[in-house]
Amino acid sequence: MKSTPSSPAPAKTDSPWAPLAARVFRALWIAQLVSNIGSWMQTVGAQWLLVGHGAALVTLVQTAASLPVVLLALPSGVIADRFDRRSVLLAAQFAMLAVSGTLAVLAFTDSLSPTLLLVLTFLLGGGTALMGPAWQAIQPELVERRRLGQAAALGAVNMNLARAVGPALGGALVAAAGAGWVFAFNAASYLGIAAVLLVWRRPPTAAPGTGNEGLLAALHAGRRYVWNAPGVRRVLLRTLLFVPGGAALWALLPLTASRSLGLGSGGYGLLLGAVGVGAVAGAFTLPRVRRVLGANGTLAAGAVVFAGVLAVLATVRTPWLVAAALLPGGLAWIAVLSTLNAAVQTRLPGWVRARGLAVYLLVFQGGQALAAPLWGALAGRLGLSGSLLTAGAVMLLSAASVRRWPLHDPEGINPSPSDHWPAPPLVFEPGEADGPVLVSVVYRVPAGNRAEFTDRMHHVARSRRRTGALTWGLYQDGSEPERFVETYLISSWAEHLAQHHVRLTATDRDHEERARELLTPGTLPEVTHAFDTTSGPAVRQRTNVGAPGSGP
Repeated sequence: MKSTPSSPAPAKTDSPWAPLAARVFRALWIAQLVSNIGSWMQTVGAQWLLVGHGAALVTLVQTAASLPVVLLALPSGVIADRFDRRSVLLAAQFAMLAVSGTLAVLAFTDSLSPTLLLVLTFLLGGGTALMGPAWQAIQPELVERRRLGQAAALGAVNMNLARAVGPALGGALVAAAGAGWVFAFNAASYLGIAAVLLVWRRPPTAAPGTGNEGLLAALHAGRRYVWNAPGVRRVLLRTLLFVPGGAALWALLPLTASRSLGLGSGGYGLLLGAVGVGAVAGAFTLPRVRRVLGANGTLAAGAVVFAGVLAVLATVRTPWLVAAALLPGGLAWIAVLSTLNAAVQTRLPGWVRARGLAVYLLVFQGGQALAAPLWGALAGRLGLSGSLLTAGAVMLLSAASVRRWPLHDPEGINPSPSDHWPAPPLVFEPGEADGPVLVSVVYRVPAGNRAEFTDRMHHVARSRRRTGALTWGLYQDGSEPERFVETYLISSWAEHLAQHHVRLTATDRDHEERARELLTPGTLPEVTHAFDTTSGPAVRQRTNVGAPGSGP
């Protein structure tokens, strides 16, 4: 099966459903919907089995599902960047099938203790952690880049449509036949995604940007990119400011349903379903909301609405009023998360996409995993109402912080690859492991341009660090003030070749060109590559001055 993105008429380009015209994306979306319904059915079953064991154990279900992402997201991102992402996804599906099947067997035989339930939920979370970065990273292979925002919104619609259906089905099934059947359905639901992935003939691709580097080196490369991409860091900050308060709803809703509203498992499922219905309905209004409010207005409004929903949960004891309040809660949740997801997707180049998304998932899931037990503990001290009102206050602070820390990319990163550096003309062939490599670039800058040149080179510095530089410096020659020397250190020759041919983006090229506009007319940068002579097996002639104008 081959993904063939459609070419709709211009009037339909912005349709929120446009990505579904891509055949593989559509098939995976439908299979994921079934799987997500199974996951929500299982969540209801797991939480309801623990309702009688206290608030702490109930909230630990969310922690057990999210904590593996905190522990495994970054290694999973490296795996998704190094290996075939289709194979990674298949391995995750079959692993989660095995764990869910075990849960079902234990439930049917009345052998499922709270400890075993939490342990197996944790293992399922491990499968989710393995799957997450690879799943997010294949989206640009399935739909056109200009539709990644719509694809992210459809992913949120998928989850919330499942939330609208799954909890109600799960609650009814638990009440009618027991938790074992919801676990069994969830196990079978993984087969649909596996079937689509097995049919999909993904073109074989080399693992971009990792070369032969080990796990730790690849992790450091991903960390360097994220740290030196201000726009990505800002998405992570906004996620961190929203998720902890939002986690209170998911952690405390089962307790609210049972203790405050006197509902059974079916009623709890209907409350979760109301959130899902609101989110699905929100998908139709979200494009208009974003046009009117913009990305930052959407984030602020979503947090305010969510705070209001938490206040209703804390004070209202009428089930239908609570269900009505949860409808805008679902809309606010999808509005914020789809905005954040689309922002991080469009700011990451292909070579580090899975690792960057792994960091995003780490912050998102980690915020939920760490916040959920805190809300449970707070509920034990202040009561449910006090804990929910505190969470609402946290959400209002999140909304107020948008003005101080808006969703903003100061560099306007265009992640399209740019192979604009020519191969360095060395007099010998270095080995991939040779290094460190010291790259020096000499510039001639007239007196009137030096301050502006130095300012523009700060953007070049971030570019070098994003793509692999361990250190960076810019020096002015004391005897020739017009002579500036840029130096940066790369861990190996393989890393530097990855800079040349894989890691550079259109934004990196633009920053270099803007800095070079200020050079003395008629001069070009002079590039030198120097190799460490102390760590190799032999001392060789390891320097070469590139031809003027050659790339680093």
